[in-house]
Amino acid sequence: MIAITREIISFPETGLVTGVKKIQEKSDEVKRVIRAGLKANRYIRSQREGTIQFLMEWQKVNRETATANYDSAVRVFNDDGAPPDAGLRLIIDEAKKTAKVEREIPLNEIADLSILREAQKELGIRPK
Repeated sequence: MIAITREIISFPETGLVTGVKKIQEKSDEVKRVIRAGLKANRYIRSQREGTIQFLMEWQKVNRETATANYDSAVRVFNDDGAPPDAGLRLIIDEAKKTAKVEREIPLNEIADLSILREAQKELGIRPK
């Protein structure tokens, strides 16, 4: 039996990363970028055909390929725009193996979702 990876695990393939200094000094800018991403996520999820058309033009591919790309990519983020906890846990566990770290590492030590939560609230999005 052949399986599609996204049907087995939820691995965040992309995301927004910034340094603590940037968050501290330019949190409004960081929030604006996050809000734009949330709006894009909303559009992608609600406008399948428009997104597929965009992918055809941007990637210079046919409808079948753009549709397959859409169906795969739409699952990268949760409905609320947040990375899936299970995917973050998978990344942490793999990094622990590589670095030979034994202790448990809570998600909040590697991901600060506070600005995401603020942006979600401003846009009327309830975190899952």
